Amino acid sequence: MTRHGALRVAILLLTICSVSSMLLAQATSSSSEKKPELLSGLDQRFIDSGADPCVDFFKYACGNFTKYYPIPKDRSGYGTGALVAERNEYILHTMLEKAGEGGASRTPNEQKIGDYYASCLDADAINKKGLGPLQPELDRVAALKDKSELTSLLAHFQLINANAFLGFGEQQDFKDATKQIALVDQGGLGLPERDYYFRTGDAPEKTRKEYVQHIVNTLKLMGESESAATSDAQSIMQLETALAKVSMDITTQRDPNKVYHVMQVSELQKLTPNLDWPKFLAEGGAPGVAQVNVTNPEFFKGLSALLDTTEMSVIKAYLRWQLINGVPSIVLPTAFDDEYFDFFGHKLRGQPEQRARWKRCVQTTDGALGEALGQVYVAQEFASSSKDATVQMVKDIESAMDRDIDTLDWMSAETRVRAKAKLHAVADKIGYPNQWRDYSKLTVKRDDAFGNVQRGIVFENLRQIAKIGKPVDRGEWGMSPPTVDAYYNPSMNDINFPAGILQPPLFDPKATDAENYGHIGGVIGHELTHGFDDQGRQFDGNGNLSDWWTPEDGKKFDEKADCTVKEYGSFVVVDDVKVNGKLTLGENTADNGGLRLAFMAFLEDAQRKNINVKQKQDGYTAIQQFFLGHGQTWCGDTRPEQLRLQVQTDPHSPRQFRVNGVVQNMPEFGEAFGCKTGQPMMPQNVCRVW
Repeated sequence: MTRHGALRVAILLLTICSVSSMLLAQATSSSSEKKPELLSGLDQRFIDSGADPCVDFFKYACGNFTKYYPIPKDRSGYGTGALVAERNEYILHTMLEKAGEGGASRTPNEQKIGDYYASCLDADAINKKGLGPLQPELDRVAALKDKSELTSLLAHFQLINANAFLGFGEQQDFKDATKQIALVDQGGLGLPERDYYFRTGDAPEKTRKEYVQHIVNTLKLMGESESAATSDAQSIMQLETALAKVSMDITTQRDPNKVYHVMQVSELQKLTPNLDWPKFLAEGGAPGVAQVNVTNPEFFKGLSALLDTTEMSVIKAYLRWQLINGVPSIVLPTAFDDEYFDFFGHKLRGQPEQRARWKRCVQTTDGALGEALGQVYVAQEFASSSKDATVQMVKDIESAMDRDIDTLDWMSAETRVRAKAKLHAVADKIGYPNQWRDYSKLTVKRDDAFGNVQRGIVFENLRQIAKIGKPVDRGEWGMSPPTVDAYYNPSMNDINFPAGILQPPLFDPKATDAENYGHIGGVIGHELTHGFDDQGRQFDGNGNLSDWWTPEDGKKFDEKADCTVKEYGSFVVVDDVKVNGKLTLGENTADNGGLRLAFMAFLEDAQRKNINVKQKQDGYTAIQQFFLGHGQTWCGDTRPEQLRLQVQTDPHSPRQFRVNGVVQNMPEFGEAFGCKTGQPMMPQNVCRVW
């Protein structure tokens, strides 16, 4: 089920990974690599002095990064954010090993995180059990007699994250952000998004063939013969392709108005009469729901037709596939884990090797028990002084936006008042939640890796579903405290910075103010600007989907945004693949507006502290340090396969364009580095929304 939310909520991505048998007793020796080092706010080693900052600033700021930190074999990309994440991962690993040692003195949360992690590490036990733990679910599918029984099965599948045919979850009501409502969403695909089924050319066709072979290989591991697996895989691909045809593309889903269609359950019943929706909702944990947001009504019309015309044998083959594909592969026998990685890691992302088991188990534990683990992490790694400094920087950057709104010659006084009202209503969440999540009802057993994962999934899904019809909890977080990431939520109208991202070099208490404003200041500005990008601007200060712009101002915004669409759409990523300017518009707007706000706040802070920003220190002026800090936030490299995947599915531009695409729109950069008008980083015409 997961949290669909329909609208793709803006999140800053730092290009980190979705972060042999091994018993816990062996973990120390198997993972004895040293604790990753902390980078400094400005690392001179990475600067390529042979590059011209006015021609390619990313190369100048980061050209030597890969000499020190090449992409590891277990990664599809590697950079500054990945280094921060690996250090956090190592810290969490140490905490989990200690908690996993057992003993009567453990707190309930320590028992849960320690035993969850220990069970995940025990590949021998997982292999011995084989598919036994999954067999009851396979039996459910096998027992289906006709399509009338699909409703109950699909409701159950949603609770265990089996992505068959559709998605079900909860969200804040776009038009009334004080309440939570149910939603049903398009779903049922195995490839990353719908256009993977239709793109032409050698690379897309190769991916589709590899995907079908991956299905064949998985079904054979489940006991099917070669001929049966091949036949089923072809049928599954045909069914998924038919689902893709009636699905909305990834770019269209960015428009909140296109994914908001609240209707009575009786109306949904007419769209898809072959499913019993009141029964689905009741068995899915949401009894008594009268209304639901149907994100894509046309999809559910198409789904109804497909259910009518598809043979039961094909549906059952598809259900078996979606069932096993929805289980985290790390708790399946090694052969399944390896097969999953071969397609989704190696072929799709270009990753040569699977990550060490202990690293993946850290991430799995954080995913299931993030706030239990986060409490320990925060106490050890996040000083109150770091929180205070971040809070002050956020206030400075919000103040900069307040001043910036006054300077916009394209915005009318009427819209300006409403923009400021929204800005002043933004809630700032720094470090960790004020109220920690209660995991007391979640059972964790040391000898049951599969059961722990499944119970954790059901626990979280039921927790989410229980919100339907209740007031919104505005104190809730969507990320765990150790996460190296940040986000803006338009329905909450809040910006969120977990403790995990507030670590060196992204935030370094020992760095200069210029470097910190360039690093984390740009991130803060980015998330704040999301409230006013092409998505965020459609929500008011209360988080409601509401057009608070005058028609003329809205038109001017769209004209300025179109400049950014065309600019980024011209950037070539790999081979003949370019950045999708429409898909990445929100993130590019936030990158550009965010760094500008951070720059304004930095200059104000320097003036307050009587710092000469044009005086050199360690070879660079403070202004140059600011831009270098920004550039080195994105240092790193990405494999071609991952770049192709990113451009087709990710609303964020590749790392080099998050640097060059921004500074070329800031004349202040060109002035700081002595660029001449007409050079790549100082073009004659620039794009600016905020």
